Amino acid sequence: MPHFILEYTDNIKKEAKIPELLKKVNDVLISKSDIFPIGGVRSRAIELKDYCVADGSEDDAFVHGTLKIGAGRTEEDKKAVCDEIFAVMKDHFSILFKRRYLALSLELYEFSEFGTYKYNNIHQRYKN
Repeated sequence: MPHFILEYTDNIKKEAKIPELLKKVNDVLISKSDIFPIGGVRSRAIELKDYCVADGSEDDAFVHGTLKIGAGRTEEDKKAVCDEIFAVMKDHFSILFKRRYLALSLELYEFSEFGTYKYNNIHQRYKN
């Protein structure tokens, strides 16, 4: 962990440059390697085709990020990483935000390690 999951409405796909945003988010998480193991960093996006925003009368769009992390980080560390990721999201979508109705959001989901299963040999590459 951490895993970053981005949901976005399909009406912004052409302009959203989602792969670039995922790379930027990974860069933020990797820069925090003292709190998050690099080999556990994942980001992915889900394009939404079925959605309704507000009253559905406009071609509104939204982008929602979820950062999933295991328990154990300080409140300060969690706030700092979320602040930085949300700033990256706002900057990434700044031009699109000026041109259309767009809602951006981010939530942190922290879970107990109990009940999670992981099998990952990527960590070994960063231990050498």
